[in-house]
Parts: sequence; structure tokens; C-alpha cells
Amino acid sequence: MFRERRPTPVALRPAVIGDLEAVVAIEQMSFSDPPWSRASFGSLIDNRRACFTVAIAPDDHRVIGYVVAWAVGDEAEVANLAVAPSWRARGVGAQLLDAALDEVAEHGARVAHLEVRETNAAAHSLYKSRGFQPVGRRRRYYRDPVEDAVLLRCDLRRRDGALSAADG
Repeated sequence: MFRERRPTPVALRPAVIGDLEAVVAIEQMSFSDPPWSRASFGSLIDNRRACFTVAIAPDDHRVIGYVVAWAVGDEAEVANLAVAPSWRARGVGAQLLDAALDEVAEHGARVAHLEVRETNAAAHSLYKSRGFQPVGRRRRYYRDPVEDAVLLRCDLRRRDGALSAADG
């Protein structure tokens, strides 16, 4: 019988150059489509428009997950989120996603978008728990294996069921 592990609080911090090898390793373990390159992640380190946050294991201080998001005007995109396999189902992805959504909202984003594999049930569950709703589909978006992407959208002003002052 499958039991979800209890959430494990982890430290979150902005990514630095020294994190890139671990981030790329997690990327390669997590995604079958061509993964992002070290250079792609590296270009985000000093990019003030990007939120590139890593999760750090409490025991040995290694990188165990990351999220990449950015805001342009009042819209944001969660571009990449992954957690090392041994740390999945412990709430690390939720902590990373919450931090990214908070950061893009602080930069003026009112809505966030992302794409997710149609069959990625764990990701769908996480995103739904944070207020994301399906709004479209990209046919044959993923290549390895070929699969549709579901487009999700979250109204950041209504996260956690609360209306912001701007709404009322």
C-alpha cells in the first residue's frame, strides 16, 4: 500500500553557479524530453526577471530540487520544476512552487501559466492544490514519448481562496 510521506521542510534559496551540476543532474533524472542545458540554467543566475530557486536537503545541504519561473508584466510562467527522485512525495515540490508563485506575485504577476504532461498525475495534483486550472492543450508537445501538454492557469489574486485587496 502506498503512503505519502510527511512533508519535510527544506531550506529554499536563490540558485548560484555552484548549484548547476546538481540542478542539471536532477533535470536529466526527471525529464525524458531533451533536458535544459547547464548553459540554459546558468543564464538565469543573474537574471533579475527570473525566479530560480533551489531546495536544500536539511541533512547534507545538497540541492534536491529547483524551480524556474518568470514574470513579464502581469503574467508569469512556471517554466521548470523538478525534485530529486528520493525526495519526491515529501512536499518539496509544493514548497518550491509556493515560493515561485509568491515571488512572481511580488513582481506584479496576477496570473501564472504552465504546461504539464497529460499523464503526470503527481504534477496535476500539485498544481490543482495550488489553484491551477486547465485552460487548453498543446497537441503532441512532448516528444519522448510523444504526448500532449495540458495548459494550466492560476489566478494569483485568488490563491488559497482569498481575494486580494485589488479585487475588492
